[in-house]
Amino acid sequence: MRISVSSDMDEPVARLLVEELVRRGHEVRTYGALEPGTDPQWAVCSAAAARDVAAGAADQAVVCCWTGTGASIAANKVPGVRAALCADACTADGARRWNDANVLALSLRLTSQPVLKEILDAWFAATPSQDAEDLGNVAHVGHLDAGRGIV
Repeated sequence: MRISVSSDMDEPVARLLVEELVRRGHEVRTYGALEPGTDPQWAVCSAAAARDVAAGAADQAVVCCWTGTGASIAANKVPGVRAALCADACTADGARRWNDANVLALSLRLTSQPVLKEILDAWFAATPSQDAEDLGNVAHVGHLDAGRGIV
């Protein structure tokens, strides 16, 4: 799978994230503090990784900042992106399953090595729900992206 990764700081958990994704066989493209010469500001690098997903250049993305909140907000401004801030495996599973999230947002402050691996395990094991209600909600979010979702 092609995964774009951004981080506004070169923190150990961000480096571990890239190493773990590569170890799992993913093709990784990096932004921000993880890629010399690219803008490390969370709003800039998170949007860059999210744009890769929206454009089809990446299948998914993982965006990181100190709390994960700013990275999530910036990624969610890109039409077609459904970014979810996940601090645990259960949330990551639900984000993929019920929300068909295509961008994982992580906190550099709160995510430990064991928790990172648990989150990634859950994220990659989950498949989007085919339940009509879940599909309808995801479709509604897509209409919001296009400015047609005001109901």
